[in-house]
Amino acid sequence: MNKIYIASDHAGFSLKEFIKKKLNKEISIDDLGPITDKNSVDYPDYAHQLCKKVSKKNTNIGILVCGSGMGMSMAANRHKNIRAALCYSVKNTKLSRLHNNANIITLGSRLINKNTALKCIEAFMKTKFEGGRHIKRVKKI
Repeated sequence: MNKIYIASDHAGFSLKEFIKKKLNKEISIDDLGPITDKNSVDYPDYAHQLCKKVSKKNTNIGILVCGSGMGMSMAANRHKNIRAALCYSVKNTKLSRLHNNANIITLGSRLINKNTALKCIEAFMKTKFEGGRHIKRVKKI
């Protein structure tokens, strides 16, 4: 992976900060905001900003966090060459990379505990796209 970007809305801010704290010991992550959870913000603004960064290079990946993970996923998947996967377990996270070549993981801070979120992110970063029969399917997206 070349670059890792992270962003959230106000509901995902606490989990975003936890992820940064844990992962910054090992890798560099660019935080695209917000810088506080004191004000309500609109998740599409942060999803769109992150997608622009991720889509610049096919080795870039992103982490988006909101209350359910669904809003971020919906906003992200509107972008060309973005495959955002709402992840809630290590198994579905691995499959999102193996079969769908996901380049953004979205997490629901109200639906996943912090340790599971970290395990999902670690699986996301370590798992590579299988290619093969999945290539033609991903191209149809």
